[in-house]
Amino acid sequence: MRCIPNMKTCEPMSAITGIIFLTLMLCTTQTAAGTLEDLRASGAIGERYDGYAVAKEPGAQADADEINAKRRAIYQEKAAAQNVPIEQVGKVYAEEIIRKVPAGTWIQLNGQWQQKE
Repeated sequence: MRCIPNMKTCEPMSAITGIIFLTLMLCTTQTAAGTLEDLRASGAIGERYDGYAVAKEPGAQADADEINAKRRAIYQEKAAAQNVPIEQVGKVYAEEIIRKVPAGTWIQLNGQWQQKE
């Protein structure tokens, strides 16, 4: 039985509740990844040479900001661990991101936007 603090009653914690919670968490993660793919495919978001996403449409700015905040945290962690500038880490990740995105994704290379072939 699981007791809720500061309450006089206890309720049984079932395995089903844990499974439902885990399933919802996995679906949320997959949805976020699907959203990035959808934003890229629609042209709303492009990938820049420095490892950050760019909103090419105003409605995608919040999505780009969220993506970049997560990336910045990863880049900062890697930069600190390797004692290198964060910009260097971002550029390494950018090469990998640009290599892996599907054809048609907007990418910025040498200051110019182009669709990946």
